[in-house]
Amino acid sequence: MKSNAKCWTPPAAALLIAMLSLAGCATVSSDAMAACPPIVEYSTSDQTRVAIKLTALPDGAMVVRMLGDYAVLRDQARTCR
Repeated sequence: MKSNAKCWTPPAAALLIAMLSLAGCATVSSDAMAACPPIVEYSTSDQTRVAIKLTALPDGAMVVRMLGDYAVLRDQARTCR
C-alpha cells in the first residue's frame, strides 16, 4: 500500500504566498506610529555652566561637534510636536 502523506503537505510556494498576502493587510505604516521624543528642559544656570566648560575645551574637540548634532535633534523634536 502506498502512502498518501505527501498529498497532504502544502507546497512551500503556497505558504510563501499566504504569508505575503497577510503582510499586505497591514493598515498602519511604521512612520505613523513614531512618537515625538520628550524634550528635556535645562535651566539657565545649567546652560551657563556647560558653556563655561565648553569654552575651556581645545579647538576641534569632538564633544563640541556631538553637542551640535544634539542641538539639531532637539530642534527636530520641537517641530515634531
